[in-house]
Amino acid sequence: MSKSQYETYEAYGPYTAPAGPPGGPWPGLHEAETVPNGVPYDDTYRPAYEAGVRAPASVPAHELATEPLLPRQSGDTLVELVEDTRPDTLVQILGAEDRDTLVQDGYADGSGRAARRRRARSAERPESAVRRLLPQALVVAFLAGGTTAFVAQDKAVELSVDGRQRSLHTFADDVGELLAEEGVHVGAHDMVAPAPGTALAGGDRIAVRYGRPVRLTLDGHRHEVWTTAGTVEGALHELGVRAEGAYLSASRSQSIGRAGLALDVRTERAVTIMADGRARTVRTNAATVREAIEDAGITLRGQDTTSVPGDSFPRDGQTVTVLRVTGSREIREEQIPFGVRRTEDPSLFKGTEVVSEPGQPGLRRTTFLVRTVNGVRQTPRREKTEVVRRPRRQVVRVGTKPLPPSVHGADHLNWRALAACESGGRPHAVDASGTYGGLYQFDAHTWHSLGGRGRPQDAPAEEQTLRAKKLYVSRGATPWPACGRRLHG
Repeated sequence: MSKSQYETYEAYGPYTAPAGPPGGPWPGLHEAETVPNGVPYDDTYRPAYEAGVRAPASVPAHELATEPLLPRQSGDTLVELVEDTRPDTLVQILGAEDRDTLVQDGYADGSGRAARRRRARSAERPESAVRRLLPQALVVAFLAGGTTAFVAQDKAVELSVDGRQRSLHTFADDVGELLAEEGVHVGAHDMVAPAPGTALAGGDRIAVRYGRPVRLTLDGHRHEVWTTAGTVEGALHELGVRAEGAYLSASRSQSIGRAGLALDVRTERAVTIMADGRARTVRTNAATVREAIEDAGITLRGQDTTSVPGDSFPRDGQTVTVLRVTGSREIREEQIPFGVRRTEDPSLFKGTEVVSEPGQPGLRRTTFLVRTVNGVRQTPRREKTEVVRRPRRQVVRVGTKPLPPSVHGADHLNWRALAACESGGRPHAVDASGTYGGLYQFDAHTWHSLGGRGRPQDAPAEEQTLRAKKLYVSRGATPWPACGRRLHG
């Protein structure tokens, strides 16, 4: 039984090779009729790979082997086919034993090339060996025809992935199948040309460019965009960004990886600066108004400011005014009034008020900023306010003790005339030295010895008259040497 993978011997039944010495001729091997060398004959057999037609799979191998269109002389063609087959292919088709038999008989030399000595021994070729190997030879022919059709489906194409180009052979029907076959995965932001569904033909060129995310900040506005360009310059061209005179945060030649990059682009803009009575127009790609002012050759000093925030982005055609500011500070102080707390004192006669704790006003200090803008004084602006001293509250004791009706021995005297002489009849009068006070000009020591509290000028007129009567009873009119005689007038 042959060890060929096609098992074609079943059509002929088992085959047993005659015994013979190793390496020697087999018995009866040269008994078959041969055709002399040099005799022409017509070869009626065309191999399948020459005809370009594959044998139907439904036709059994033994029927093909017994067709009358294979005359005896067709053995030369079959033998040539066997001789031109590679050794490893003969092993796969015929099996190792049959291949060795052909080598021993001179039909193959073990290298896949025809044994030229076959023609010298053509008269001795055994027909039985050829007939036995006829089915396997037909299989070789059919394989050759199938190979022709198989090769016809092969396509040579050029595939470029992100600029890396390679030539390859494929049996894919369209671009998408080719990419899947090569393990090239594409997403929504990737570019494939021609499109994935396009049919493939030999000589086609397929280009794949992967998308790359770019975090673009263009003139202060942020964008999330995708590009298939491999460099910054290509991305700018693809995105339609005008880069002449622009500031770029990355070099134009910098490559963009699959992870993408962040790119800051500031295009050139025309900005007019008004300063010191002049207008200057500059073209700049500055990131802030302050930088644009510096590009115009203008210096900001001290409290100088601008009509728009200095850290804002300058727009094309914008006009910015520089404000020259000088300023000073003014400090103003004002008093804070103190409060009064009154308490009742039963030791004092009614109508008597005594200040036990004098009050003190507080002090408030306010700072104003006075500015002059381009030579014009502005309204002062309050900058801060602070309390330098807090006010202290005043405490006053109010008498609640009833007044005595009279003082025996002094009620008949003219006290009104004495008061008019001493103080002009004013209960709160105080002399120039501050020593004497009240209607009757008591000093503090005399007032307190008569039972008075506080200062005499702070006591009511009735209490002052009562204390004066008590003084007259004890000392007479001597306390008033100049006006005492008025008591009897």
